[in-house]
Amino acid sequence: MIKGSLPALVTPFKNGELDLDALKQLVEWHIECGSDGFVPMGTTGESPTLSHGEHDLVVETVVRTVAGRKPVVAGAGSNSTAESIRLARHAEAVGADAVLVVTPYYNKPTQRGLIAHFTAIHEACALPIIIYNIPPRSVIDMSPDTMGELAKLPRIIGVKDATADLSRVAMQRITCGKDFIQLSAEDPTAHGFNAQGGVGCISVTANVAPALCAQLQRACAVGDYTKALEIQDQLMPLHKAIFTEPGVVGAKYGLSLLGRIEFGVRSPLTEPLDSTKAAIRDAMVHAGLLN
Repeated sequence: MIKGSLPALVTPFKNGELDLDALKQLVEWHIECGSDGFVPMGTTGESPTLSHGEHDLVVETVVRTVAGRKPVVAGAGSNSTAESIRLARHAEAVGADAVLVVTPYYNKPTQRGLIAHFTAIHEACALPIIIYNIPPRSVIDMSPDTMGELAKLPRIIGVKDATADLSRVAMQRITCGKDFIQLSAEDPTAHGFNAQGGVGCISVTANVAPALCAQLQRACAVGDYTKALEIQDQLMPLHKAIFTEPGVVGAKYGLSLLGRIEFGVRSPLTEPLDSTKAAIRDAMVHAGLLN
């Protein structure tokens, strides 16, 4: 099952181009640190500013580097159903284990439109699908009832929930069933999300603190919420600091402090302010990641 700590992988750049060597090294480091899977080409992977060819290459590189050691959930989201189908079919062709499909952004479909979109992708691809419900970015919110309808399809297996509403976990257990995989998309509430019935987090902070995020998830999985809360206290300043500006900016800056990648983001994202850099550094010291 897809569960635990799954980093929403950043995409390293060098001189503005893909740095595939750094990407491979990140994957190996995450495996050493105990990450439970990988999610390349989500928003944190800067999918909006990568070409289709770059998107495909990143997914293929991650799949080949992981080589079956952990599940790879490839980003295949678009506000175009046809484009999402293409991305899902590519992920299937290169050996990904599942796809992450966001609710279509900007064109604001109805709940009927959401059912049509996800059903079409389901019928066009044999991979399991995880719904990505993120109303702050896509505007539309998939209701628990709609999710329950989609959960009846055999390969729609779970949700990455970015509503920040912990009551959704319980409501979706009612409409989708207890075996439906519920993954948090919000690091600061991942501890509480699991207490409600979640089984993991597709995490931005795990880019920078993979071992701590994996330890938190493992503590939750065995019901040791006291230990998980201690780890959450370590991580909370970092959760906050990374999202002072867009999360990928914070995650990439943190990784650059660890010497894992060169800092670089694509426009319209920018280098973080000095105050943000200081907050991230201080939070990494608090978490024991830097001296």
